[in-house]
Amino acid sequence: MLGAILAGIVAALLGAIIWTFLTVRMEARFGFMAIGIGSLVGNAVRWAGKGVDKKFGITGAVLAALGCVAGNLLTSVAIVADMSTQEEGTSVIQTLLVLVMSPRLIIDVMVETFSPIDVLFCGLAVYWAYKYAFRKITEEEREGLLSEGKG
Repeated sequence: MLGAILAGIVAALLGAIIWTFLTVRMEARFGFMAIGIGSLVGNAVRWAGKGVDKKFGITGAVLAALGCVAGNLLTSVAIVADMSTQEEGTSVIQTLLVLVMSPRLIIDVMVETFSPIDVLFCGLAVYWAYKYAFRKITEEEREGLLSEGKG
């Protein structure tokens, strides 16, 4: 389970960074990137965890939701930093450090940049992460599990 959690965290962060990079480079917000985070996280949890229990799906779903929040936040920070760089010469890292030092400001940024469509895309990310987080069992494994249950 620990491997699944760690792989899911790495995938969520990687997805959030890719989302931010693409959004800033293309100068457009892409809510559907959340679905990519869900797929990435779910596959990472499945690969590292190799589990069939619900806890793997729940882990993937929670980490995908956190990845979506991180993607939205990092994207907002990058956009603000990009505007600040042009006006004042500050960097993304400097802007991020200001936010880290002020949790209230993080909440303000998230509220200001929130869109109802974010809920839809985050929900889809959670769904895909949950769905992909389970390893597929073979027919032989399934029959073995069924015969154990009878005995």
